[in-house]
Amino acid sequence: MNWIQIGNLEDIPRQGSRVVQTNDGEIALFRSVDDKVFALNNKCPHKGGPLSQGIVHGTRVTCPLHNWVIDLETGNAVAPDVGCAHRHEVRVAHGVVFLEVKAGACKAAA
Repeated sequence: MNWIQIGNLEDIPRQGSRVVQTNDGEIALFRSVDDKVFALNNKCPHKGGPLSQGIVHGTRVTCPLHNWVIDLETGNAVAPDVGCAHRHEVRVAHGVVFLEVKAGACKAAA
């Protein structure tokens, strides 16, 4: 596994996001109100909108362009919409955020 240190948990605002640039594009890291951290490619599956600029609510983010709701735990669009944003593994250890950058396609819910 290829884990990279991103920074401190406190660097990501609660119910907000932070964007990191990788060789495969931008990854958005999201922090929930209860300090869970999620990472998705920073592109909505609908029209490629910047998910990092969306509104975080619970474990979901709403795309700022067309209001698609994306589940942060799976990367899947919430029905009736269909599609997914590739999800990346995240770890938080002693207040430090680590990201596993791995290319690949996401799996949309059937």
